[in-house]
Amino acid sequence: MRLLITNDDGILAHGIECLCLAAEPLGEVTIVAPDREQSATSHSLTLHHPLRPIKRGERRWQVDGTPTDCVMLAIEALMPERPDFVLSGINHGQNMGEDVLYSGTVAAAMEGLSLGVPSIAVSFAGGDLRADVSQLKQQVSVLTPLLRRLTSLPSFPPNTLFNVNLPPLPAHEVKGVKITRLGRRVYSQSVAPMKDPWGREIYWIGGGSISWSGEPDSDFRAIQDGYVSVTPLHLDLTHYDVLQGAANWWHDL
Repeated sequence: MRLLITNDDGILAHGIECLCLAAEPLGEVTIVAPDREQSATSHSLTLHHPLRPIKRGERRWQVDGTPTDCVMLAIEALMPERPDFVLSGINHGQNMGEDVLYSGTVAAAMEGLSLGVPSIAVSFAGGDLRADVSQLKQQVSVLTPLLRRLTSLPSFPPNTLFNVNLPPLPAHEVKGVKITRLGRRVYSQSVAPMKDPWGREIYWIGGGSISWSGEPDSDFRAIQDGYVSVTPLHLDLTHYDVLQGAANWWHDL
C-alpha cells in the first residue's frame, strides 16, 4: 500500500513524524509537506508563483506552498504511482466543528479526495504543544490500529474523507473510538486590536476563547469524554432538505 503523508504545520513539525511512525507498518510512506506552517490556509492554491519542491530524503519532499499544493504536486508530478491513501496530520490542535472549513490539514485530505484518492485527516486536540509532546508520541500506538482499520474497510465510503481527532490523553487513558458528527464552536474576542511601533491601529486575528456545543454524538463530546473522534465528511455541501422544498419558493412569483 502506498501512503502519501502531508500536513499544514510544516515538514519539521513533530506531528508529521508521529503520523509517519503510525503509518509505516501499513505500507510505503511518501512525505510531501510545506516548508513552513500553513495553518488556517484552508483549500488555497498557489497561483501567482511557481512551486519549487526540494528533495529532503528518500520519498520526502519539502514544498514552498500550501497543503493543497503539496497533495496536488505529489499526485500529479512527484510520485511515480498514485497513492492508495492520503494521510494529513497529525495537526497540532483539534480540527472539530467549523474548524474543518479553515483547516489546512482537512483541506489536504479534501484535495486528495477531489483527485480520487481516499483520504484521512488526523488532529491532536491538545493545547500547549510543548506540554503535549509526550502524549502526542503515545498516540502512535492508538493511531496505527485505527489507520489499519480505516484503510482496510471492505468498501471505503465513496466521496468521503475521515476527520480523526485524538484526545489529549496518555494512550492508556484513551477509552476507544466513536463515529461522530461535527459539533459547533464559537470564538469570543478572536480579533485583538493593538498598535504598531508607529502608533497605527492594527488587528491580530486569533486567540480568544472557544465554546463548544453539539449533540451527544458530536466530535467535541467524544473528545471531552476521552474517545477518539472519527467524523465522515464529504465535499458536497448541498443542503438536500432545503433543496427538496425549494420548488415551493417560486409558486407565487
